[in-house]
Amino acid sequence: MSLDQKPVPAQPSAGSGDTASGSVGTSPGDGGDVQGTPPAPWDVRQAGPWTHRDLAANGARFHIAELGEGPLVLLVHGWPQYWWAWRHQLTALAEAGYRAVALDLRGIGGSDRTPRGYDPGNLALDITGVIRSLGENRAHLVGHASGGTLSWVAAVMRPSVIQSLTVVSAAHPRDLRRALLTDRRQMAAFEHILGFQRPWIPERRLVADDAALVGRYLDAWTGRNQLDRAAVAAYREAIRIPSTAHCSIEPYRWLLRSMARPDGIQFARRMKKPITAPTLHIQGAADPVLLSHTALGGGEYVAAPYRWRLLPGIGHFPHEEAPEQFTAELLDWIGRHKD
Repeated sequence: MSLDQKPVPAQPSAGSGDTASGSVGTSPGDGGDVQGTPPAPWDVRQAGPWTHRDLAANGARFHIAELGEGPLVLLVHGWPQYWWAWRHQLTALAEAGYRAVALDLRGIGGSDRTPRGYDPGNLALDITGVIRSLGENRAHLVGHASGGTLSWVAAVMRPSVIQSLTVVSAAHPRDLRRALLTDRRQMAAFEHILGFQRPWIPERRLVADDAALVGRYLDAWTGRNQLDRAAVAAYREAIRIPSTAHCSIEPYRWLLRSMARPDGIQFARRMKKPITAPTLHIQGAADPVLLSHTALGGGEYVAAPYRWRLLPGIGHFPHEEAPEQFTAELLDWIGRHKD
C-alpha cells in the first residue's frame, strides 16, 4: 500500500536540500546568510530520475526510491549506508528493463524508527512485506552486508517470494555464527561490532564530530577504489538523523547477545533450511570487515544454482567501488533467472 507517491523536490547535492522526512540540520559553520538564517537541512531523499515514496509493511512505514518498469529487483543496503548506496544500480537496472527499488531498512534513512523489531526474522519480514506492498508476488533480491544477511534469511523464511538472490559482502548466517565463535581473525575484523555492545556510548561516538568515525570506517573498509567524497558525506549525514545510530546497530547487538540465548540458537537451527532461489554470492577479496574465507562456503546451503564471485582488490562495498563490474555480474545473473 502506497502512502505517499509525490516526487521529492530537486536537491542539488548530498549536503543540501529541502526539508523532508529523514532530515537533519547541518553542522555549525556549514553555511547560512549574514543575517544568521540557518542553513537548509540535509535530506535523505536525494533527487534524481527515481521517485521517492513510502510503503506500509510489517507494521511499519518504509521509504523507497524507485525507477523503471519490468520485473522487480529489490536492493537492500548495509551498514552504515542507506538507499543511496544503490544509485548506480538503480539507473542501470531501469535501463536494462527492470523495476529497480532501493529500500531503507527499518530504523534507517527515511523509514520508521520503531522501538523494537530489529531481530533478523522481523527485519527479513520487512523486506518480503515491502515486496508484497509493491504489488509483486516475487522479486530478485539483492542485499549488501547486513542487508545481505537479511536476504539470506528472507530466502529461507519466504522462499516463494524470492525469484533470485544476490548476496554481497555477507556470509550465510550459520557461517558467520561459526566464525564469530571460532575464528580469531574474523572476531578481530568485527571489533567495531564488539564495541557496539555497550549501552549508549557507541551511539554517541558514531554521531560525534559530524559522524567523523563513520567516515573513518568507510575509508578503512574500501579497497583500492575509495568511495567518492560526496557519498561519504551523505552517509555521515544519514547516521546523524535522530535515533538512526541507535536503531542501525540494534541488529548487531542482537547478533552477539543472542549467541547463547534460546532465540539465537533457534534462529541458527532454522537457517539450516536449504535455499531454493538461484544465488549469486559476491565478495571483495580485500574486504577487511567480512573476510573472504568466512563468506566462502555459502553454497552449502543453496539447493539451486549457485555462483561465487571473488573480486580482486575490492573491499567491503563492491557495488560502489566497482559499480560497472558489479552491475554487469548482477544483470547477467538476474537475466538468467527471469522465469
